[in-house]
Amino acid sequence: MSHLAIFRTLISIAILLSAATLYAQSIDSSYHADYDWVKMPEGQRIGVPSGVFPDPDGQHIWVLSRCGENHCALHPEVDPILKFDLEGNVVDSFGAGLFSWPHGFFLDNEGFLWVTEGAPVGDERLVEGTRRGLGHQVFKLNQQGEVVMTLGEAGVAGADERHFNGPADVVVAPNGDIWIADGHRGGNNRVAKFAADGTFLMQIGGGPDSISGDPGRFNDPHGITIDRQGRVIVADRGNNRTQVFDQEGNLLKVWTQFGRPSTVFVDQHDILYAGDGMSDERWNPGWERGIRIAPAATGWITAFIPDREVAVGTGVEFLGVDLEGNIYSGEVGRERLVKYVRVRP
Repeated sequence: MSHLAIFRTLISIAILLSAATLYAQSIDSSYHADYDWVKMPEGQRIGVPSGVFPDPDGQHIWVLSRCGENHCALHPEVDPILKFDLEGNVVDSFGAGLFSWPHGFFLDNEGFLWVTEGAPVGDERLVEGTRRGLGHQVFKLNQQGEVVMTLGEAGVAGADERHFNGPADVVVAPNGDIWIADGHRGGNNRVAKFAADGTFLMQIGGGPDSISGDPGRFNDPHGITIDRQGRVIVADRGNNRTQVFDQEGNLLKVWTQFGRPSTVFVDQHDILYAGDGMSDERWNPGWERGIRIAPAATGWITAFIPDREVAVGTGVEFLGVDLEGNIYSGEVGRERLVKYVRVRP
């Protein structure tokens, strides 16, 4: 090997080591996990946190929980919508008896809260809700807990313009358009778009039998968000990928670098956070569970928070980010909310 070739090799190694060091720092130093941030009232548990969203006042965090465990239909007396201060104390709560198995959560520009019922036909978690006439709906509530609009028919599944089958998540565009990932495992495998008044506009994919790995189709679309460019970003979990669409439903990108994402969230700086709590040898061999962070515009991952407890149930399936860049991770298998405190830019 010539001296020039050796020199080039050494330079390449140095660059790779430098990049590896920066990446390791982004993994190990960017965030500190606070497992005890949540301070529930005495005698209460948070259970599964299935949605997190910061209040625009910068002083509060809204959390959708499953009533102390993983099923609200079994505990109709417990409030699933919780408002926390930044110290983790519950300052308000409501929603008792409204939901069977709340799944998706969003706070829109006007301050309305949106909740989806995520259990599809055939899911055992739907049984008790069906008995009580609940399920397959999307709710819009004000911050006093009053329901101001619903989409879908209570307790009735379907794949048409007026019905859902376990809708997994919801996001509302700045102009008021409503985008719904419908639905959860075994659901309709579609994304549906509605006008602000609930008028059906269009759908991508559709029907329980439409499960597909083709670009622009879905297998368990589990999370949905909108970036600052107005692009609709879908966590297509069953296909181990994220898909990006324009407002007309045209496919723009297919990203596989986020592992097996259950949740996607875009903050006010247009940074995308994708939570992968299910990658393992069964679902997505060779991938590590955790939270991947990237500019939404490019999708290039700049930081990764690994899940160091992969053997203890599923990890992050829901997340939100506050105005300071701290991440709140809802873990289903462990029934807890972890706050990842940002400790450096």
